Amino acid sequence: MPVTPAALAHASDLADFVAASPSSYHAAEEVARRLEDGGFTWLSEADAWPAQPGGRYVVVRDGAAIAWVVPADATATTPVHILGAHTDSPGFKLKPKPTTGSHGWLQAGVEVYGGPLLNSWLDRELRLAGRLALADGRVVLADTGALLRLPQLAIHLDRGANNGLTLDKQVNTQPVWGLGDPTAEDLLAELAASADVDPRDIRGFDAVVADSARGAVFGKDDAFFASGRLDDLASVHAGVVALLAAADAATGVIPVLAAFDHEELGSESRSGAAGPFLEDVLERVYEQLGADAADRRRAYAASWHLSSDVGHSVHPNYAHKHDPVVQPLLGSGPILKINANQRYATDAVGAAAWAAWCEVSGVASQEFVSNNAVPCGSTIGPITATRLGIRTVDIGIPILSMHSARELAGVSDLHDLSRVAEAFFAG
Repeated sequence: MPVTPAALAHASDLADFVAASPSSYHAAEEVARRLEDGGFTWLSEADAWPAQPGGRYVVVRDGAAIAWVVPADATATTPVHILGAHTDSPGFKLKPKPTTGSHGWLQAGVEVYGGPLLNSWLDRELRLAGRLALADGRVVLADTGALLRLPQLAIHLDRGANNGLTLDKQVNTQPVWGLGDPTAEDLLAELAASADVDPRDIRGFDAVVADSARGAVFGKDDAFFASGRLDDLASVHAGVVALLAAADAATGVIPVLAAFDHEELGSESRSGAAGPFLEDVLERVYEQLGADAADRRRAYAASWHLSSDVGHSVHPNYAHKHDPVVQPLLGSGPILKINANQRYATDAVGAAAWAAWCEVSGVASQEFVSNNAVPCGSTIGPITATRLGIRTVDIGIPILSMHSARELAGVSDLHDLSRVAEAFFAG
């Protein structure tokens, strides 16, 4: 069945969002910029926060962003409806003293970040992006555009490559970015030039490698969308779209979008889901509503968190890797993620609530569970549930090629996720 014009428009906007978000720092800034353009006030954690009914706010901490709406009927015990996602993706991060090379080639010294599908990064035009901390105290974003490449060894020099290719994480993953003498060139100068700053002023940097190709719709009936960083910018983008759409309609709940950093590393950082960021924000929001600790706990008891991240669609070439019965299919709706060992936080009550939000929004849903012999990963869901005690449901969209440099999603699923999130935010 052909996808709707609204779904195609959503996919095109997602392609813009991913292109503007090559690093978690860019993603957090893009979330705040879009929300600010939509009437939200961009706050600083160092300032006093306003407390006006109907207010819309967003705050950025490093590579994470949290946004919320205070509806006119909000009280000290109004519950929150949180959509949680993450801004980081597996890949490579620039090492200190990153300008390397040999035999006339300039290379970048990088460290593996998270669990990328290494082979998928070969033979792509890559960009270097992140933040630069300067001598004058400023922190600026930098993005070189297409600059690097991990060239694969020709098959003439590795006749067994098609029988199994194994990459050494140190030796075979240092991308090329030019020709010359590494003692006379400076990769940081390329980053500095992209941010229009003097490389001599750089005192620190956090920079990652990202695919430079734009997301694209393709396939029969425009069913497919391929892009880098769908894990998890697809959820972050859906949350932004939904929060903007639901801001005027929210009643009886405080809608919150929480886009954390460092999920791919376990979330243990000041801007990760295991850190204090969300709790810090919620405490300040409820203080502005006159809540004490008891009021806040009453609000949390009636609150919900949708932990949104990608899951696995059944793969036609590797169906034996999936559960033999529960096999979600890309393009057939968002997924409810379930795990007996609480790698996902979904329980029976959460499943019923998810079904209700899907029904209200007119969206079909699927279930996901792992093959017993192929254990699943985890998400921010169990982490925030443990930290705050808020009822949590793990959901997302099915994709193929998870942790690849370029992942594959269903155009209709992307739009449907934002539709359910809008109903969730509206209360």
